[in-house]
This record gives sequence, C-alpha cells and structure tokens, in this order.
Amino acid sequence: MAIENVILATDNCRYCLMCRHVCPVGHLTRLETLTPHGWGLTIASVRRGQLQWDADTVGVLYHCADCGTCRSHCVTDQPLPEAIAAARAEVVALGLAPNAAHEVAEKLLRWGNPYKARAAEPARDEGDVALFVGDEARHRWPSALDAALKLLKAAGVEPVLIGNGRNNGYLPSSLGFPGIAQDLARATLDELAATGATRLLVLSPGDLFAFRQLYGERLGLDWPEDVVVEEVVEFLARQLEAGSLALRRSDDGQAYAYVDPTHTVRVEGRWWAPRKLLAAALAGEPRELFWRRERAHPSGATALQFTLPHMAMMLASARLEDARQAGARLIVTEAPGDLAQLSRLAPKAGLRLQGLFELLAERLP
Repeated sequence: MAIENVILATDNCRYCLMCRHVCPVGHLTRLETLTPHGWGLTIASVRRGQLQWDADTVGVLYHCADCGTCRSHCVTDQPLPEAIAAARAEVVALGLAPNAAHEVAEKLLRWGNPYKARAAEPARDEGDVALFVGDEARHRWPSALDAALKLLKAAGVEPVLIGNGRNNGYLPSSLGFPGIAQDLARATLDELAATGATRLLVLSPGDLFAFRQLYGERLGLDWPEDVVVEEVVEFLARQLEAGSLALRRSDDGQAYAYVDPTHTVRVEGRWWAPRKLLAAALAGEPRELFWRRERAHPSGATALQFTLPHMAMMLASARLEDARQAGARLIVTEAPGDLAQLSRLAPKAGLRLQGLFELLAERLP
C-alpha cells in the first residue's frame, strides 16, 4: 500500500538523531547537512517557506544514497527514504533536478536501462519459476547471471527469464521520476503474468526490496498475491541444507570477507544464506566487515553513481577499506551492481574480488 502524505515524515526526522550514526554519506562527508536529520530538516524547511529549492538545497537533497540504512535503524519506522524520493519528484516537477538525473531518466524512458541503447529482451517461454535478470546483470556483470543459471540447473530449476535488461524501477523512483518507475514496474508485472510463474527468483536484495516493498509504498502497485518472490542465494542455501545442491570445498585457506550488497538492510534476515554457501565452498577463515548484515553500508550502486559518481566511488572505497582492515584478501558479493562498483577499485586496495555465484559455480561437482 502506498504511504499517504509520506513527505510529512520529515517533520518527525528533522530533529531526531536516532539513525545519524549509521548514515554512510554522513560518515564520509562529516557534514551535518548530509545526514538523515539534515535531509529531513531541509525538506521540512522548504515546506515551511524557510528555504527554497535552489542549486544548494537541491544539491543537498540529491546527496542521499537512498540506501535505506536510516529507516532500518528507526524504531518508529519513519519512511525517510520514501519522503526524500517524494521531495525529489517535486523538484523534478519544478524543473530543478540535476541534469544528470534527467539524462538517466531519458535513457530509462527510451531503453528501460541507463547503460546501453538496447531494449529488454522479452520472455520467450512459460513456466512455474521465473528469474528477474534486470539491467545490471545484463549490462554490467553478466557472468553473475550465467553462473546463477548454472547453479539453479544443478538444483533442478531452469527458470524463465524476465526483465532481461530492464531496470526494476528503483532507479527512476530514487531520482524523482515515479511515472517512469511505474511504467517499468508494470512492464515487469505484465511479463511475469504472461509466463504463468508462481515463483520469482531475483539476483540481489535490491530487486527483492523493489518488488516486495517499493512497488507498494512508492508506486502504489500491488504485487500479485499468487507469486512468491525470493533471492537466489536463499533458494540455493535451502537446497544445500536439503542435500539437493552439492558443493566441493576449496582447499584455498586465504582469509575472505563477504560484502553484504547494497540494500541488504532493507531485507531483514537475508544475511545467513550467502555465508552458509561460502562456508560450504571455501576453507579459508571468514572475516566480517564492521558495516555488515543489519548495518551494512552500500557500495555506491545506487543513483549516486550517475548524479554524484565521486560519492559513489567513495562509498565503494570505504567498503574495500573495511574489508582490508578486517584482514581479508578475497572479497565476495553477488549483486551485479556492487560487483561492478567494487571491481573498479579492488585491485588498488590489494584485494581480489569474486562474484558469489561464479565462485559457487566453480565448486559444483
């Protein structure tokens, strides 16, 4: 269900510091304006006529990563990220959004993705199980998709591919273009319905958040009641427990760390599955990042990679430094967007990066 008057959450957040200590952008910039209560205060002040939307205030508004960390640490569940997205939509309507946001919106409107001038491939089959590919797996890290399909086949599942090259709707919603987000979401829902699938697998917590929560809260769209959506990593972990999936354990003893993907904090309890799979595939000592699990920070695989790419790279660098300080030599994650972000800096940090699905596929008997 869509949240009514969501922007009013800023009245509750503007002087509250409950989540300030976990905000990744606040950590990096050390600017009070660029923290959850700073964004809340800015939006509320504009609504009160104490500020106006101009280059400075719009710049503040678009510094938020929309990672969900603030809301996940709020005991009263204030939907501040959703309020910030709504405020951005108002800024877009006023014609004051950054040029970079409009450039991404134009690509999404034309191609359904911001990466390549290529429309999504339509689903070609019907089946009980579908897999949402998305634009990041198709255009940024396709080996994750190939490996995931190999693992699913080993577990006895050959899904129908949908959304093959299409954004899940999160990106335009985050940038302030809910109409484009709704169009993309409806295209995915129509394609899903055409397959007849009753189960939808996804490759990342970002996709799971979009389908389970964002569609309803931000876009006012209902998820089909007869379709269960779950992450591939959770499905594989359950298959491993049931004995339906076997993995050969590597004798490589180097220390490794799992990097919880962007949006992990928006999917409660999902962190056990990738760690269980890694423990079955690697003999090395697992190391944990400080910003992990329920307080996991994003890698920059959000709208910031388009509007403020230097900030996105700072977030990626911070994740790598967290892993390095934990003593890891190998870092593993599965979300295609995070892999693309981290791959640009991992060699300079002296870390080896590997996709979780690719690693597991190599360990199949």
